[in-house]
Amino acid sequence: MACVARHPSNLATAPRKKRFKRTQFLDLDKYIFAAKSNDQKAFNYILNICWNEVYGFILKRTQNENDAEDITIQTFARAFDKIDSFNAEFQFKTWLITIAKNIHIDTLRRSKSHLMEESEQSHQSVMATLADINPTPEDALITAQKLSELRDNIKKLKPHYQEVIQLFYFQELSYAEMAEKLQEPLSRIKVKLLRARQLLASIISASGQ
Repeated sequence: MACVARHPSNLATAPRKKRFKRTQFLDLDKYIFAAKSNDQKAFNYILNICWNEVYGFILKRTQNENDAEDITIQTFARAFDKIDSFNAEFQFKTWLITIAKNIHIDTLRRSKSHLMEESEQSHQSVMATLADINPTPEDALITAQKLSELRDNIKKLKPHYQEVIQLFYFQELSYAEMAEKLQEPLSRIKVKLLRARQLLASIISASGQ
């Protein structure tokens, strides 16, 4: 019964790995195309497939996990907002890395000049459809948990992910309400919630519940 109101190294194997990578790239192209039509599942897939590479790149530059995570969230927020401008002749992950690098540079500049304005305030139009109320694959796992088990699993997330999960599933706030309450851009809230859902679903799956 749902507990929350929202219903949300060997040679023989080498060729197989290559085929898997090639298939993954083809799938990514397909989901990028779907994302240009504001397909929720496509946004979710892209975030899941590309997160580690962008996060790892920024972590090496910042040497700080919290800063790297925040910049990665901003990167996907900006990339999803500008997805229509992506040229398929180029590598999508290279495009993401370029966005991440530019955001990092901007962050350093803002830090040096003590500017606190958010860089994404002009990037809200497309994001209005990202992470909408349609349930994601992760929602099935999350909403199937008993309340006590779900709360225990939520505690395993980082505090800022716990926060958006609590606001969305238990307080049932809209994305606009969450953005206002947390004083963050709507685009960042939506990417953060997508990531929080993925992490929570992984925790639930790993627990074998």
